Amino acid sequence: MARLADYFLVVGYDLDKRVEGEGQGRILQRFPEKDWEDSPFPQGIELFCQPSGWQLVPEPQPASFFVAVLTDINSERHYCACFTFWEGLDKLQLQKAEASEADEVDEEPAVVQSAQVFAPKSLVLVSRLDYTEVFRNCLGLIYTVHVDGLSVPLETVIGNLLTCVIPIAGGSQPGQEEREESLRTITLGAGDRQVIQTPIDDSLPVSGSSVAQLFRQLGIVNVLYLFCAALTEHKILFLSSSYQRLTDACRGLLAIMFPLKYSFTYVPILPGKLLEVLSTPTPFIIGVNSFFRSETQELLDVIIADLDGGTVTTPECVHISLLPEPLLQQTQTVLSMVLDPELEVADHAFPPVSTQPSALKIQDKEIRGVFLWLFAQLFQGYRWCLHIIRIHPEPVIRFHKAAFLGQRSLTEDDFLMKVLDGMAFAGFVSERGPPYRATDLFDDLVANQVERIRQEEACPHKVLNHVKELAEKLFKNENPYPSVAMHKVQRPSENSQNTAQNQKPFPGLDDVAVELFIDHAAARFKTAPPVVKAELKGMVPSGPPLGDIVDRNGNVMANSARRLEVVRNCITYIFENKMLEAKKLMPAVLRALKGRAARVCLTQELNQHVLQNRAVLDDQQFDYIVRMMNCTLQDCSHIDEHGIAAALLPLVTAFCRKLGAGITQFAYSCVQEHMVWTTMQFWESMFYSDVQNHIRALYLETEDGEQQNNSEQQDGSGSGREISALELASEQNRLWPTLSKEMQAERVQKEESTVFSQAIHYANRMSYLLLPLDTSKNRLLRSSGLGDVESVSNSYVTNSIAGSMAESYDTESGFEDAESSDVANSVVRFINRFVDKVCNESGVTNEHLKALHTMIPDIVQMHIETLDAVHRESKRLPPIQKPKLLRPMLLPGEELVMDAMRVHLIPDGREEATGLMGGPPLLPAEGAIFLTTYRLIFKGTPTDPLVGEQVVTRSFPIASLTKEKRISVTLPMDQFVQEGLQLRSCTFQLMKIAFDEEVASDLAEVFRKHMHKLRYPQHVQGTFAFTVGQCGKMVVEHKTKDKNQSLKTLSKNLVKTAKRTIGRQYVTRKKYSPPTWENRSSFQSELDEDEISVSEEVDQSSLTLSSTIRSSDRQTMSNVVERACCRDYQRLGLGTLSNSLTRSKNEPFRISTVNRMYTVCRSYPGLLIVPQSIPDTTIQRICRCYRQNRFPVVCWRNSRTKAVLLRSAGLHAKGVVGFFKSPNAPAAVPSQADSTSLEQEKYLQAIISSMPSYSESSGRNTLSGFTSTHMSTSDSSDKLRQPKIGALMKQVMGTKEDLPGTFSRGGKWGSIRGSGRLSAYNPDVGTRLAGKESPQPNGGPSEALFLRQQKAYLYIIGDKAQLKGGKQDSFQQWEVVPIEVCDVRQVKNSFKKLMKACVPSSSTSDPNMSFLRCLEESEWMALLHRVLQVSVLVVELLDTGSSVMVSLEDGWDVTTQVVSLVQLLSDPYYRTFDGFRLLVEKEWLSFGHRFSHRGAQTLGSQSSGFTPVFLQFLDCVHQIHLQFPMEFEFSQYYLKFLAYHYVSNRFRTFLLDSDYERIELGVLYEEKGERKSPQVCKSVWDYIDRLNKKTPIFYNYMFSPEDEEVLRPYTFISNLKVWDFYTEETLSEGPSYDWELRGRQERVPEEPPEKPDTSGPKSQRHIVWPCYDSLSKAVPDAITKLLQDLQSLEAELGQTSEKWKDTWDKIKNTQRTEAKLESKPSFSSSLLMSSNLSHQRRSQGVYLQESGVGSSINLALDCEASATSTPVAGRPSTSTLYSQFQSTESENRSFEGILFKKGALLKPWKPRWFVLDKTKHQLRYYESRRDKECKGVIELADVESVTPATPTMGAPKNIEDKAFFDLKTTKRVYNFCAQDSLNAQMWMDSVQNCLSDA
Repeated sequence: MARLADYFLVVGYDLDKRVEGEGQGRILQRFPEKDWEDSPFPQGIELFCQPSGWQLVPEPQPASFFVAVLTDINSERHYCACFTFWEGLDKLQLQKAEASEADEVDEEPAVVQSAQVFAPKSLVLVSRLDYTEVFRNCLGLIYTVHVDGLSVPLETVIGNLLTCVIPIAGGSQPGQEEREESLRTITLGAGDRQVIQTPIDDSLPVSGSSVAQLFRQLGIVNVLYLFCAALTEHKILFLSSSYQRLTDACRGLLAIMFPLKYSFTYVPILPGKLLEVLSTPTPFIIGVNSFFRSETQELLDVIIADLDGGTVTTPECVHISLLPEPLLQQTQTVLSMVLDPELEVADHAFPPVSTQPSALKIQDKEIRGVFLWLFAQLFQGYRWCLHIIRIHPEPVIRFHKAAFLGQRSLTEDDFLMKVLDGMAFAGFVSERGPPYRATDLFDDLVANQVERIRQEEACPHKVLNHVKELAEKLFKNENPYPSVAMHKVQRPSENSQNTAQNQKPFPGLDDVAVELFIDHAAARFKTAPPVVKAELKGMVPSGPPLGDIVDRNGNVMANSARRLEVVRNCITYIFENKMLEAKKLMPAVLRALKGRAARVCLTQELNQHVLQNRAVLDDQQFDYIVRMMNCTLQDCSHIDEHGIAAALLPLVTAFCRKLGAGITQFAYSCVQEHMVWTTMQFWESMFYSDVQNHIRALYLETEDGEQQNNSEQQDGSGSGREISALELASEQNRLWPTLSKEMQAERVQKEESTVFSQAIHYANRMSYLLLPLDTSKNRLLRSSGLGDVESVSNSYVTNSIAGSMAESYDTESGFEDAESSDVANSVVRFINRFVDKVCNESGVTNEHLKALHTMIPDIVQMHIETLDAVHRESKRLPPIQKPKLLRPMLLPGEELVMDAMRVHLIPDGREEATGLMGGPPLLPAEGAIFLTTYRLIFKGTPTDPLVGEQVVTRSFPIASLTKEKRISVTLPMDQFVQEGLQLRSCTFQLMKIAFDEEVASDLAEVFRKHMHKLRYPQHVQGTFAFTVGQCGKMVVEHKTKDKNQSLKTLSKNLVKTAKRTIGRQYVTRKKYSPPTWENRSSFQSELDEDEISVSEEVDQSSLTLSSTIRSSDRQTMSNVVERACCRDYQRLGLGTLSNSLTRSKNEPFRISTVNRMYTVCRSYPGLLIVPQSIPDTTIQRICRCYRQNRFPVVCWRNSRTKAVLLRSAGLHAKGVVGFFKSPNAPAAVPSQADSTSLEQEKYLQAIISSMPSYSESSGRNTLSGFTSTHMSTSDSSDKLRQPKIGALMKQVMGTKEDLPGTFSRGGKWGSIRGSGRLSAYNPDVGTRLAGKESPQPNGGPSEALFLRQQKAYLYIIGDKAQLKGGKQDSFQQWEVVPIEVCDVRQVKNSFKKLMKACVPSSSTSDPNMSFLRCLEESEWMALLHRVLQVSVLVVELLDTGSSVMVSLEDGWDVTTQVVSLVQLLSDPYYRTFDGFRLLVEKEWLSFGHRFSHRGAQTLGSQSSGFTPVFLQFLDCVHQIHLQFPMEFEFSQYYLKFLAYHYVSNRFRTFLLDSDYERIELGVLYEEKGERKSPQVCKSVWDYIDRLNKKTPIFYNYMFSPEDEEVLRPYTFISNLKVWDFYTEETLSEGPSYDWELRGRQERVPEEPPEKPDTSGPKSQRHIVWPCYDSLSKAVPDAITKLLQDLQSLEAELGQTSEKWKDTWDKIKNTQRTEAKLESKPSFSSSLLMSSNLSHQRRSQGVYLQESGVGSSINLALDCEASATSTPVAGRPSTSTLYSQFQSTESENRSFEGILFKKGALLKPWKPRWFVLDKTKHQLRYYESRRDKECKGVIELADVESVTPATPTMGAPKNIEDKAFFDLKTTKRVYNFCAQDSLNAQMWMDSVQNCLSDA
């Protein structure tokens, strides 16, 4: 029972305390005077009576009524009902008051001067009950009694009011007396009667119609907004001009929050004087009169709801989390159906008659029903996440938030997170958590209606019906007896209201009378028997558990069953020690563990393998288990919402491995890197759930059988299900009052010690997971919030010990020094905080807590000590899961600089190896990187276990490294980011490596340094070609003196001084000191110690070669003569070198020795071809006009037209003008230059004179030549001219409009080759002029062209940029062809882009980065086109009898390319092995192409970068080879070989920049006999020769040359193909260009045998994968294969095998003779051999090769990496690819066993393993059971019979006769012998069956 009213007050205007019009109220009277014990009198009521301030008014206002709410210190709410009326004051009173104030206030306040003013007076009722209407009636009645002067004394009415007692809540089943209870009729003794209906269940709030009112005022969205804001603890302010509406709105908002209770500041009406409360930092719900609106404007973080205007404004800085999505939508829908039922049918054509919303009262309950339904959905299953940690003396309950969110999969949801963290929810848990209490509507809803809610949530109408049912219950609760008539209360009569002016003031009441009433009542109350209303407590039902809910929502992973199967299988394999199987499944398992189900499954599976809390594993098992645990934890969030970390916690302390004597490493030391372990909430919830389990166990034990039976009966179903901890607790709570004191104490003590022991256990566990294995590392402090006390929320360190300890630690250790103690301290602090928090919450006694605090540092210290031992041992452990490192093969003389460093090879942009294009994922691979003196090698195995048996090799010469950059890599298997390197090589290889964690970072740095040192040695002598085979390793850098430098070459000092002799005559003697070079150890210096002095006489022209050189150097000079170029000059008839140098005057050219000392031109060879008529002195002068002194010299002569090809550098700028000046123009330059240019002209004229065509037509006179040239058009060579040359020139030079980079012209040219020989053109057309079609290069007028009707005798191909400004002279016989020349920088940049296109560093899906797009942007093809185009033009000119001088740039890059290509195209000799070698030696090496400089081979040239001019030339040759495959003796492989080795520095051939430098280093003429180690080749040519003798790899079988064939290839970009050298790769063995490695690898057992086994058919088909296998090996072309077979057959027969070349030549000859005999040669043979094919078909051989038409054998040796010729048809399915790598024999064996087989004649019997194969229908035999190689096969098709036999000679002893049987085939009889007769019979039957089956 409760008092209806606690206090009654009369509050009036305080005249004494008025300050400047601001009045105050004061309490005039209050009853009772004494405070009640149970509810003290609230202070400050007078403020609330007039919230806007006490004012005097001139007009009386109507009486008003509202209820304010005050909250006391115990957060009890007091409802103050204020009834205010206005009383007149006469002037007298006012003046009195003013007089008393006058002495204080200076001037009199302006008081209203009317006859009367009115002051407010309030009657106030203070109650703890909220009955607004009853209070309104009671106060109204008192006022009426006073105003109308009724006969009842006021004291009686007030006395009755204060003594009225009503029940708090009605019973739930209203019987008769119950009805009395819940219906209390009261009367105040003034003829009134009121019925008070108390609610049935007081836990449900009473709302009247306030909720409906609130929705009407603000609308659905706004109220939902406020609702979410209130739940997520925002500040809410209501504004209205009506006080009662403010109170109602606040009441409504609280009502819809049920079952959560609002626990922050709640002031529905806030007086104006207290407005500063609004700036409080805590959340609140406050109402303020709109009068103060302006003062609320500057509040920044308050949501303001204006009830009168219906708006809600949210400041910008406030973000409100709304309900999670489907719920928000559903709630809004149902609300609109309740509030606006017409909305649904608004569009109907025939709307139903009445769809009015329900009455306000009912609507109010319906809205509340919607919110109840909403909360039931939000909180469903919450009871399953409660942990009960104490039952006695009071239940202590904690909510496991993470689990709740995880099971609802709402961890991301902002709203729910905030609600669960909020105070309201904490109150909800403490109020509704206890398992034994009275239940209400919400409990019922959550427990029993969840299923219904879930089924109906999609259908709003069903939801609405449910809501209406709930509304009914709510209404019934508030109005149990709606039919009972309500009030009979008098209201004041009309006139009394109107005549308020002449009313008498409210009288003072008689205190004594009222007090008497109160005392009487109190006495009566004491004597009456206490009314005990039995509280119906019961066990709170829990409702369905959450787990099922989510799965049905469909948040489970798709096909999780299969994934779980994978996880289970993998774990089974691990524990059965089937490691290979486990390894194969591992990637799939790690992928599956992303899903929750799989993680749960993992923990369950692992649990089954733990016996007695231990599971000892071996290293590999341990490693796999730890890896799975890490993967699982890595995908868990830090709050562990699915309880995975919780489930793993016991496991990480169970799984372990033995490290050594008595040292065990547990899994926890390997799974510490996860955030979850540093989260305080995780540990708390873990602790609480464990405590709950233990307490449950405690009571399950203590219960005797009777209780079990009890529970069984309650269950109904017997003990089919376990009793949950909450159920147990509820049972215990029920029994508690019945227990004796001792029993109670005992139970409390047991529980307390359970909690205590768990706390100790957890202190241990936490130290396990928080202390890192290597405690010297300060990991935890940095990565997580362990170090700082504040970081852990909601942990209140209440215990003084903890506080003081934490402080002391902080002061001691700071965070500067990362001592191990530092880690220990922070862990101790963390555990202390944890222990304080949980022990305080779970009521552990203080003594126990102190004990814990002293224990924790010891626990941590002990653990650190054990960890140290474990750490030491674990460091010694060999790392296990890593594959063993494979050693690479090294070349003879190649040495390791840095041995194996374990790395991972990461896939780059090439997708073939990653398995993306189908095929096995060979990358990423793990293995090791080796740095040798020659190469950088990676060798390892793929990480994908399905191809784990394969070996992956990637290597490139260290000298070809072009770019190295650091990268950081995340490996797929590990979670750690590794540092790595990306190394790019100009052999088109890219290595992306990530160093394994076992490689120290400083070691990686050392590796980089060594790599740099090897890549850029100080001097050329540091390259591998020089250091090869020397004993001193590079790593050891000790310097020794050079000794025994033997005499080999022209003396070094000769050359050295020659550097200075260009202007001096005498060479001084000078001691030579060899260059110091840091890395040189005992170095056989090939230099000379002798001093040779050479004196040069003045007349150089008269010198003979032999007279200049001492006899000791004659041999050297003869070497010069032997030099390739001289042989070539003699072949071309360009001059002989006889000892006396007698010049035969009829020869136009001579070999000049002017440059023998390299004084004229450093970069030219010693012997040069110059015109006979030019003396050496002239040459010395001419050379100065040319860059680098490279004057024009002859390098080739056309044997038919006798036209010559010259090469030189471009002219110096000063010479240009003079060169083109007309000879008779006045000299504008000094005479020296003049004479030079004349001499130059003489030189050119001499060259022209040497041409037979010139001398025939014109004699030797320059001037007379003019007219005759004009006339003679019938010159013999002219017949060959065609108008095409002009077109060609046009293309090459580019006309005016033509942009320099475009090559659009020249479509006509492509057609020349259509009709075979060029001479087929109509010779008449030949009279058209080249000149006509070639515009003036300098854009000058072309009138002079009529003079130039004849072609020029000499064309000078010059650089457009250089030839500006010179005027062409019409009298001269030469013509300049200006062309655009590609700059070296262009080549360099183009090559970089080409590399990036062919070997991209990362795969990209960007269409702008596709291979073809990048290739186009690189412009590499355009550059090739340009070079080829110029070359073809020159070939045409030479072929028509004009000489050509190529005079571009410095004469050593483009010039060399063009000159070499011209010779290659014009002269078939250069298309043979010898010729090509000679061409390269002559044009590239002798004429000084700067190989070292362009290849950036030394430290000095590092900055210039890599410029592959020679590679560009080789690519051009490759393009020509593709178009004319029958013209070249060498294969494409030969070109690739050169392309690889010209940058590899394995041979000395391509080192240094000129012959001069080679002589200086003594490399040029090495005596043949002096090789130190025969296996080390110094010249690439020797190596190729040697190799060519052994194998036909360099030979082109289609070679079938035609005499004197001039090639004219197409040069358009569309005709050029990307060279496969750029794109191919062989991962199985690395690049194939180091042949020793390739040969040896075949014998290494781990490689599959490469050579086809001829003894029997292979059983397994081998899939050839382009980026892995070497195609030329796996799929050799037919001829190579036949030659190989021939060789192996000869070897078997024991014959000495013939050289392949001899065999080939023999076959060729026999075929030739056959072809002559046959009238029609067969197609294939003619293709191979005949040389009478027309040119047209010859050029198409290449297409034949690609399409394979008509040819049964694949003739291209080099189908190597062209994907078109891969034998894999289409894209094979992945399964077939994998089957290739299975280690087991996949054959079908129907019967197998050991049989003795008799050998051939006189051979013994041998036991063999026989396999009978039904499917292949054969009987195979092997050496032994394990042997994979089949030794022989008996085809069952050939078998005639199987018969029993008798033993023959030499048969095995002790075997019964019946064990012998014979197998007769068409060819021979096999004798067999089985182990016994039974066995023999089985064999015979089996074979017989096979035969009969067939």
